[in-house]
Amino acid sequence: MDEQTKKIILDIARKSIEAAVKQKPRPTFSTDHANLQGRQGVFVTLKTCGQLRGCIGRFVSDMPLYQSVSEMAISSATEDPRFEFNRIKPSELNHLEIEISVLSPLKLIDNPLDFELGKQGVFIKKGLHVGCFLPQVATETGWSKEEFLSHCCASKAGLPANAWKQKDVEIYTFTTEIIEEKK
Repeated sequence: MDEQTKKIILDIARKSIEAAVKQKPRPTFSTDHANLQGRQGVFVTLKTCGQLRGCIGRFVSDMPLYQSVSEMAISSATEDPRFEFNRIKPSELNHLEIEISVLSPLKLIDNPLDFELGKQGVFIKKGLHVGCFLPQVATETGWSKEEFLSHCCASKAGLPANAWKQKDVEIYTFTTEIIEEKK
C-alpha cells in the first residue's frame, strides 16, 4: 500500500478506537480508494508503551477493508477477553500504538514445518479448536518453528502443545502487510 492508503487506514482505526473508548457514537467512513475496497482479513494490534492492550482480527471479511479495520479496531480496544478487567482508558489514547496487519488468503500446508518463520503466520485448526499467531510473533519471541507451533496449539487453540504433529490438525499459513503509526 502506498503512504496515502496507509494514512487513511490508520486514521480510520484511530478515530474508531477513540470513539469506542470515549463511549461516543461509532464514526462512519466512506472511501473510494481502490486499495481499501478488497474483502481481506485484518488484525488490529494495540499497545501502550510496548505492552499489548488488545489484538483482534478475522481471516475473511464480507465487507471492504476500511470497514473491517474500523470493526477490528473497536473490537481490539473493547472486546479482547485478555483485557476484560483492564480496558483501554481515554488517558491512554495519546500513547496508544496501532498496528494493522492486512492478511493474505489462508493456504493449507501438508508439512507443518513448511513455512517461513517471521514471514508467515499460522492458523491451526482441529475441530472447534482454533488458534493463530501473526508472523511478527516469531520475531518478537525468537521462537523456533517447533516452539511457534507448540505455543500456538497450547496458548491459542487450547490443544496439547504437540498437537501440530497430529495428522488430523489443519495448519494454514498466511502473510501480512503491516501498517503502523510512526511515533
